[in-house]
Amino acid sequence: DPHGIFSIDPQFGIIRTKKQLDYETQSVVVLTVQSQLGNSSVYSSTQVNISVIDVNDNPPVFLTKSDKVTISHTQPPGTAVYIAHAEDKDSGLNGAIKYSIASKQSSAFSIDPSLGVVNLSRTVFADKQQEYTLHIEAEDCGSPPLTSLLILTAINLTDRRLDSLTVKIVILDTNDNSPSFTSSPLSYVMEDVEVGFLVYRIIAKDPDEGRNGQVTYHILSGNENKAFVLDKITGLLTTAQLLDREIQERYSLTVMALDDGSPALSATQVLTILVLDVNDETPVFVKQLYETAVHENRDPGEFVVKVEAVDRDAGLNSLLRYEILPGTGSEKFRMNSDSGEVITTASLDRETQDIFSIKVIECRDQGSPSRSSTTQLYLTVLDENDHNPLFAKTQYQISVREDLEEGSAILDLFASDEDDGLNGEVTYSLIDDTFGAFAIDSITGSIVTTKALDRETKSQYTFRAVASDSSTHLPRSTTVRVVVHVDDVNDNDPIFFQNPIRAFVPTETTVNETVATVRAEDVDLGPNGAVVFSLMSAETVFQMDVKTGDIFLQEPLTSKDITTQLLVMASDQGIPPRTATAMVVIFTEEQEEEISFSQSLYEASVPENSAAGGH
Repeated sequence: DPHGIFSIDPQFGIIRTKKQLDYETQSVVVLTVQSQLGNSSVYSSTQVNISVIDVNDNPPVFLTKSDKVTISHTQPPGTAVYIAHAEDKDSGLNGAIKYSIASKQSSAFSIDPSLGVVNLSRTVFADKQQEYTLHIEAEDCGSPPLTSLLILTAINLTDRRLDSLTVKIVILDTNDNSPSFTSSPLSYVMEDVEVGFLVYRIIAKDPDEGRNGQVTYHILSGNENKAFVLDKITGLLTTAQLLDREIQERYSLTVMALDDGSPALSATQVLTILVLDVNDETPVFVKQLYETAVHENRDPGEFVVKVEAVDRDAGLNSLLRYEILPGTGSEKFRMNSDSGEVITTASLDRETQDIFSIKVIECRDQGSPSRSSTTQLYLTVLDENDHNPLFAKTQYQISVREDLEEGSAILDLFASDEDDGLNGEVTYSLIDDTFGAFAIDSITGSIVTTKALDRETKSQYTFRAVASDSSTHLPRSTTVRVVVHVDDVNDNDPIFFQNPIRAFVPTETTVNETVATVRAEDVDLGPNGAVVFSLMSAETVFQMDVKTGDIFLQEPLTSKDITTQLLVMASDQGIPPRTATAMVVIFTEEQEEEISFSQSLYEASVPENSAAGGH
């Protein structure tokens, strides 16, 4: 806007005029408007095309305000005596002129409304009038129309007062010349012009006079889509619809120049109109989303994808440059601005980031102002088997009861593998001898018992578990140590070292003297294996120490011939406790031990599947 005709509101972007517009001075104004985000360096620009619409503000103008012409009674009707010519700076209908005689003193004259040719309507021989004044009006076709006047004085040379005769010889023209084009057969027009834009003025000359030399213009062919309108009088070629170079970039119009003679003569010319490109097409990516995949751990420079866009403009307006705009993860990639190829700038690690979503890949043409579009890149990082399975602990220790049923789960191992797919799919196994006591589920990692445990046989198992990934190429694995402690259960009765027990007691044994000691053991652990003793029936002569199992004399012996049978119970301190009984036979030196079963045969029935330890 070098002339400062327009202003723009910096906040709302409203464009206003500052000065009066004049279509005749400048019919098209192209403004470049730039917007800026705050005080940052981020800005964008656009082009605003302003077409000034013509209004009928210019009247037709004659080259002279008045003129004179001579006539004679020898001129027949139809003789052209004058050609009125006015010009109008407006365009279209506003500049189209028609002529008329506004006032006349005689009916001897007429005017062609299109050409402005003044003709004699009849001879002026009999007229006494020596001079005629004609007011010729030129009126445009605008709304409202504007007019201009020309005063034409016609002087009659016939002098009736003289007794002489003036003879005027007029050489009449015949239509013996065809129109010839003087304008170039080549024209250019920008594709963004408005409807009604003046593309070209076709000019053809005809040296004949009068109607024989009056040329009109016509389009014979090449305008089938009605893109142009040709004013047959002025030869002005204007657009009738919007042009689009991307649809049609060349028009070949066959134009005819035709005179008004009888018969009429004509000439033709092929007018080539080249539609020039403006940057009105935005680049369009072939895909709005590019999806691809790249293996991790590859060296920088690995090819990722090639993006492609199409711009239907021509020249610099279609020359494209590609760029990855800054964003999350964009620093790991580089774009070839010419080819659109994307490569890596660093080795990728799927376990750190497995998906890259580059939301803004821009393509910009080199027009002025430039136009751009964007696309997105969705990149999947493919896994390589670069991680071992990892157990949550470096060693597992667990305690289990020895009375677990076969098939009981005692420990759920879990190993994670950061790899993907088969590379991260973990299976489990056991190495080292578990003495047939344990197995592991290869899928879940659950360790189960495969037989009944017995702490008294084996109280601790130590073995290794292996977690392996399922890679088909060089699988990776990790081992972990598992220690299983078997906790005691009160599943064993106390066992007497000797049963029955025989004790010989001298008659002189004193009170509180130990006469016998009962020994029993329980292979269980802790309270389950701590044995205490007691007499199962009340006894006044003998008593027993519950902890040591010592039987001592509580009262003096009253006889030398004594035989006593004591029933002793050994009990552990489990819950519930388990017991055993033993017979202690105490006799003096004079007595022989007599022990016998109460029956010679014992019979019993036991149901199958009876629990261990049942009575």
